Amino acid sequence: MPGFPRLSLVEGSFEELALELATYLDQQKGEGSDVLSTIIPKIADAEQEGRPAETDKDAVLESLVGASDVLNSAPEKELQAAYNLLIHLISQSEDPDNYIRSICLNLRKPITSSPANNTGIALSILGTIFNTLDPDDSTRYNVLTLIIELVKKTGNFETFEPQLETLDKWIADWELEPKDQRRLFTAVSDTAAAASNPEASYRYLLKALLTLQSEPSSSEARDLSLRALKAALQHDKHFDFQDLTSLDSIQALRKSDEVWYDLLELYSSDTYSDLQDFKESNDDFFTSNNLSEEILDRKMRLLTLASSAAHASQTRTLPYAQIAKALQIPSEDVEMWVIDCIRSGLVEGKLSQQKQEFLIHRSTYRSFGENQWREVASRLENWKSSLVNVLAVIRQQKEEFEREKGHDAHGSGGGFRRGMGGMQRGGGGIEVD
Repeated sequence: MPGFPRLSLVEGSFEELALELATYLDQQKGEGSDVLSTIIPKIADAEQEGRPAETDKDAVLESLVGASDVLNSAPEKELQAAYNLLIHLISQSEDPDNYIRSICLNLRKPITSSPANNTGIALSILGTIFNTLDPDDSTRYNVLTLIIELVKKTGNFETFEPQLETLDKWIADWELEPKDQRRLFTAVSDTAAAASNPEASYRYLLKALLTLQSEPSSSEARDLSLRALKAALQHDKHFDFQDLTSLDSIQALRKSDEVWYDLLELYSSDTYSDLQDFKESNDDFFTSNNLSEEILDRKMRLLTLASSAAHASQTRTLPYAQIAKALQIPSEDVEMWVIDCIRSGLVEGKLSQQKQEFLIHRSTYRSFGENQWREVASRLENWKSSLVNVLAVIRQQKEEFEREKGHDAHGSGGGFRRGMGGMQRGGGGIEVD
């Protein structure tokens, strides 16, 4: 995984390194530890009788890995080197997966020798394991889920996020089933949320939801759909809800959770006034579902202003009075709300205090359906008519220019011929003389 330390260079044969690590493990475990004495009979040594001709690597690794939990209490300056050595030995096994799972279980536990840097050390070791495995080895998936779990504890998602740029490729390499993809995306979403990154959290939550579109009415799809909907509503910078309304699992809420679906439709196309009617009809809905009324009111006012600007696209202006009425705000607050809407990227334009109106340069449609396509068709037709008129004017100007040019050419040509005639007559006179 990019960004994590890679395995340090380790020199020596498997047998030499195994004996070295076993000796170290015995030292850490203390009196009565028998790791070294257990693996010695399994290590090949041609000079001594009674030893196997070839080392039984798996038998040796079982003993070493079985005793490796003691490394969590080893001195910090030695701990990572010891784990690196163990990982190097495991990489020489034909089937390292089981050993890696055991190491991951160790790293889930506290590293008692370094309480302050506990998680950082574990992440560094897990990064080494991840990079040691082949890119298409599905064991990487288990390592990555533990890395995500530990990143969540540290709250350091911002540093970790760039590593996820290749997440989709990893998933394809590992050929993950939809349920495992969902587990991974949900874990990333939870980690981003814990680090106060609602945008990334929602993005990965949506990825998780996409894995359930083949079973949109399942209980899991319903739960994840409601979670995604709530996240979109509560995210103060999320204004486009078409990413949700296009999903089958969200459409299924129309039957299973009608009130939630009604709320989604409000934010997809309706106004601030409609939201107030909704709150009157469902007076405890926001409170019971832990929804912030302040965030939702602000968002709907901005969306209402964007819709008003879109509908005023023909006149290109919105009077302050109309904005105040639509948003149900005092007239003196209009400019503040327009500026907020511009900052949110929903509209572009210029305020005129003198005319008490907002001049619209650009507006955002909240949904793009049949009506919007009709408007686009109408605008294209208007542009077409305008271009036809422009072409007609250009053609007329060209014809007039050609006529004037022809007239000038005819006038100057006649004079020239007359001049020539005069010269000929003059010439004839000269000849007479």
